[in-house]
Amino acid sequence: MTLPALDRHSAVPLYYQIQQHLLGQIRSGALKPGEPVPSELELSAGLRISRMTARQALKSLCELGVAYSRRGKGTFVSEMKLERNFRQALSFSEEMQARGSKPRSRVLSFEVTDATPDVAKALRLPHGEKVVSLRRVRLADSSPMGIEWSRLPLQLCPDLLRSFDPRGSLYQALQERYGIRIAVTEEVVEASVAGAGEAKLLGIRRSAPIFAFTRTSYVRGGQPVEYVKSTYRGDRYKLVNRLTRPDGGSAGED
Repeated sequence: MTLPALDRHSAVPLYYQIQQHLLGQIRSGALKPGEPVPSELELSAGLRISRMTARQALKSLCELGVAYSRRGKGTFVSEMKLERNFRQALSFSEEMQARGSKPRSRVLSFEVTDATPDVAKALRLPHGEKVVSLRRVRLADSSPMGIEWSRLPLQLCPDLLRSFDPRGSLYQALQERYGIRIAVTEEVVEASVAGAGEAKLLGIRRSAPIFAFTRTSYVRGGQPVEYVKSTYRGDRYKLVNRLTRPDGGSAGED
């Protein structure tokens, strides 16, 4: 691609001039999602600038969410952000399939453990009750999107470790084998930044923006059946909700 002509006498910092040029290339479609942007070395050599200036330009693109860095591989144009709709209680597999992507999972752990106090409270279990614990990296096609840690009461699915392939859809297995159908979820979302472990698993830089989800899922009768702590990439997700005004509001009030 053509590198920009820099105005070295301008009050506009060089890194920002480079950032704006690359941003224009991304928005115009000249640089497409998944494609690499020029590296630090290419920018510094081609524009006769320091590696620090080139690094700052690339870092600023990542902070805008239009690019992401992969350790040892370079900086790439981000895909369009996926919408997370709070009005629908969909599993990750259902969300990805609805968007034409193939859901995949990399299993980190799948075991029976004691319920910690927060898990016991959410699932209304006695402290120390056994739960099935499933921790996975969730991928869309081959791209890591998030980390999910699900806990379910062992008494509801006592042979899940033997009968379920943890790379597949948990909700589908719960419904088909145990008749457990998720009807309602309560979810809390917080903005955060990736720690070292999360960054490594998600292929993002440390301190990159992430969404931290805490979700409790219920069957129609109100019984909690799943407690999930999830971390999703801030550069690949945006949260969407539809708000309506209550009856009685009149035009012109503010």
